[in-house]
Amino acid sequence: MAAEIVNPRSDSDSDSDTEGEEPFDPAFALHRGGKMAVQATVPVRDRDDLSLAYTPGVAKVCSAIAEQPELVYDYTWKSQVVAVVTDGSAVLGLGDIGPEASLPVMEGKAILFKQFGGVDAVPIALDCRDVDELVDTVARMAPSFGGINLEDISAPRCFEVERRLQERLDIPVFHDDQHGTAIVTLAALRNAARLTGRSLGELRAVISGAGAAGVAIAKILIEAGIGDVAVCDRKGIVSADRDDLTDVKRDVAGFTNKAGLSGSLGSALDGADVFIGVSGGTVAETAVSKMAANAMIFAMANPDPEIHPDVAHKYAAVVATGRSDYPNQINNVLAFPGIFSGALQVRATRITEGMKLAAAEALASVVADELSADCVIPSPFDERVAPAVTAAVAAAARAEGVARR
Repeated sequence: MAAEIVNPRSDSDSDSDTEGEEPFDPAFALHRGGKMAVQATVPVRDRDDLSLAYTPGVAKVCSAIAEQPELVYDYTWKSQVVAVVTDGSAVLGLGDIGPEASLPVMEGKAILFKQFGGVDAVPIALDCRDVDELVDTVARMAPSFGGINLEDISAPRCFEVERRLQERLDIPVFHDDQHGTAIVTLAALRNAARLTGRSLGELRAVISGAGAAGVAIAKILIEAGIGDVAVCDRKGIVSADRDDLTDVKRDVAGFTNKAGLSGSLGSALDGADVFIGVSGGTVAETAVSKMAANAMIFAMANPDPEIHPDVAHKYAAVVATGRSDYPNQINNVLAFPGIFSGALQVRATRITEGMKLAAAEALASVVADELSADCVIPSPFDERVAPAVTAAVAAAARAEGVARR
């Protein structure tokens, strides 16, 4: 399957402002007809081709796979195709817009897989919200795919959906909203720490947002050896002394906040080395001003960062956002294409914590010799990124015993 960009202007599109017509909008023009197409990889030009591609030739291959199921990776597209699955409940900054409205985003994700990682992907929007139904539906589709990329499924359901699918399937299952964001954040933070002459173990971080991304970032930072991290939700620091925590947040309280902080986000920022924003909202400049010297501010809400870069630069040595019009964009496309490329390359049965850490280290290493305040993470268009992440993930999968080749 090949992902193709459609003609950004149909014959009926026009730049004219004819009365009663909508002005030309390049976004709608580009999306007309969708952003993808399916393309055969073998020719069907004559009777001989037809007899090989379909009946009777295909029966030989089917019989061989029935006898040796692992041959499905060699003689079908399974070894190179990922399903991009959503229920449309938490789409970008748009929220719960439903499965049909989510399709343009899923198509976009699929073409990024192809463009940046050479991985074919199929967008699948499911009309169900129940966790049991989601898990059962994805599991029943799984024989057709080499991996499952879960996308834009709202928290806290996304945690259980991913966990249960990982337990049930023998192919990689990866919720990108969680782990892609976490991997790229860790890579940028590693380089920011190096640039300012510190190790991760010397840093205290504050995460604004206790949803899918915030929880995953906290976990990977702890796994990577950060000094301490406090996670904040709308009511303040997620701490063990609160009696209003969900099961997920109670778990977070158990492995974060070694300092035992309580109170507001502003109080958590007092003396903090790192701010990581994945929640939206706005952080007051007075709170930012109380951070430690040479602070690092990763305000990743789109389109409006929690701390505007102009404010952040007053107090921070390194500033990152989720936007493409500022330096140091924390963009998941730096991670997920290479992660799946590496996992598929070795036919991994899952994506482990070690594979995620390896991806982050590889991503950071791409610009390790080019570090500056405006360059702690590569550009998504840096051609070194996907090969570096692919190789690191494949090696980690073999080292951790989850590779089948």
